[in-house]
Amino acid sequence: MVRLFVTVILLALLTACGSIGLLPTTQLVQKAIALQVEQTQQQLNQKLDLDFQGFEIKRLKIQQEQPLTIQSLPAFRVRGTYDLILNLPKRQLKQLQQPFEVYLQIQQEGKSWRLLLPAKDNPDSPKSWRSYLIL
Repeated sequence: MVRLFVTVILLALLTACGSIGLLPTTQLVQKAIALQVEQTQQQLNQKLDLDFQGFEIKRLKIQQEQPLTIQSLPAFRVRGTYDLILNLPKRQLKQLQQPFEVYLQIQQEGKSWRLLLPAKDNPDSPKSWRSYLIL
C-alpha cells in the first residue's frame, strides 16, 4: 500500500515538472520579439531607405501567458512590455514600455518553438497563421 502511494506521488511530481518545461521562457519571448522587429526593420529599410544598425530589447516584462490550441497544437498568447533601442548611424532611438502580444507554439516533438503571426487573408475566412522557427 505504501509503495502504491509513493508511486502515485512520484508520478504526479514528474508530470507537474514536465508541464512546467513547456512554458515559454523570457529568452524565447525576447527572440520572438526580435524576429518581429527584424522583419519590420527590413520593410522600413526598403521603403524609407533608412540605415538601421541593429537594436536591443531590454526590460522585457511578461504580464500574461494564456494557453490555447492553434491548429491542433498547444500554443501560448504572451503579452507584456519591453524597451526597444534602435541604433542609427548618428544616434539611438529609445522606445520605452512598448506593448507586445506574441503567439508561440511548441512543436509536437517538444524540442522547438515557432512564432505564429496571423495571416492577412480574407477577413471572412477562418484565421490562418504564418509560422517562423525561433532559433
